[in-house]
Order: sequence, then C-alpha cells, then structure tokens
Amino acid sequence: MANRLNKKTTRRLRLAFIGVLILLIIPAIQVLLIRFINPPATMPMILRSIHSRFDSSMTHANKFQWVSIRNVPESFLTCVWQSEDRHFLEHFGFDWEEIQNAREEAKATGKLARGASTMTQQCARSLFLWQSRSWLRKGMEAYYTVLLELLLPKKRIFELYINVIELGDGIYGLEAASHHYYGIAAISMTKEESAMLVAIMPNPKQWDPNKPGERVLRRQKVILERGGNVALPERLHN
Repeated sequence: MANRLNKKTTRRLRLAFIGVLILLIIPAIQVLLIRFINPPATMPMILRSIHSRFDSSMTHANKFQWVSIRNVPESFLTCVWQSEDRHFLEHFGFDWEEIQNAREEAKATGKLARGASTMTQQCARSLFLWQSRSWLRKGMEAYYTVLLELLLPKKRIFELYINVIELGDGIYGLEAASHHYYGIAAISMTKEESAMLVAIMPNPKQWDPNKPGERVLRRQKVILERGGNVALPERLHN
C-alpha cells in the first residue's frame, strides 16, 4: 500500500515538474521567435478583438502596421528613449534607481507611486500579456522581461517596443499612429509630431495629439528639450 502511494506521489511530482518546465520553456520559445520574426499580432490585440465581438461600443478594428527601425525618424527614437527610459542601455530590464525614486516621491507626497516600468517591461506586457494589474501579470511580466534582455539585443527590444506600444484606442505602434493622426508614414513626421506622440504615451486612450490640452503641450515641450540636448546612441539606430 505504502509503495503504491509513493509511486502515485512520485508520478504526480514528475507531472508537476514537467508542467512547470513547459510553462517556463514556452515563453523562451516565444521570445526567441520574435528575435527573427516580426510579430503579426500581440496578446492585447487578440484580447481586444475577442472583446469587440461582445461590445458594440468598440466600433473599429485594431490598427497595426510594422515599421523597421531604419524607417523611423531619429527625432522620435531620441524622444522615446529620453522620455520613457533614458537608462535603457544601462539596465537589465529593471531600472532600480527609478523604482526607488518613485517610492520616495510617493512617500513624500502621500500619493500612489508613479509608474517606473522600463521599455523592456512595457514591451513584455504589450507583446505577451494584458493591461489590467495583478500579481500574476506582474510575475509573468518580470519573467518575460528577463527573457527579452537575455535573448534579444537592445536594438531589437527597442524596435519591438515602438511597434507594439498602444498609441490610441486600438492603435498599436508608431506607423499605425502616424497614419491615423497625421495621414503620413512615420519617416515623414516632424520633430514636433514625434514629440507629441511620445507626449500622449502615458494616457493614449484619453489624450489626442491633434487636440492636445495644456498638460500634453507642456509634456511635448519638455520632451522636445530633452530630445534636442542629446544624440541617439548608435546601438539604437544604426
């Protein structure tokens, strides 16, 4: 009897180990694939498409068009890098300095801590996960973030980021956004247009680059100043 129970326990543990191993391997395979293949869709796009079938208020389909980083204005790349994650080339997916600063600011003001996600974290979330907050999503996001940093060069992460980040309700990536808002290809955008799209990133579903409020205009001004004072590292463009 005892031997039979031991065999059952051993079998269950083996199956559990295999299950965990599969769950760890699948994300690694996903990340390796996008090193060489441009993703045709992302998890948020898929979830939005499913949701739209049951919500009549969602009137338009996902807008997504891939653009090579070579065909993105340097002004946009510089603005994104400086505004969203200026330590991108220095960290390994997590900017602990920014996280600590956000905690100290929250403690001093009594407000909730501001977001301190790196571009790699945002890329992981925008590619493979969902937007609502939970400990499960945060844990999976951290795992995907480590995999992205381990298996992909920084330039590829940067290219993925500018193609999958949401820039409006159902508008994913820079190329789709430039066509939607300005009626032009991303490569033709001016510095001001580039900075405006970066300015709406914190709240893309509520802020309209064609009808910016004072807050968005202030953000655009700061972003232009930051982008104009530095040169884009060659690792992120050439």
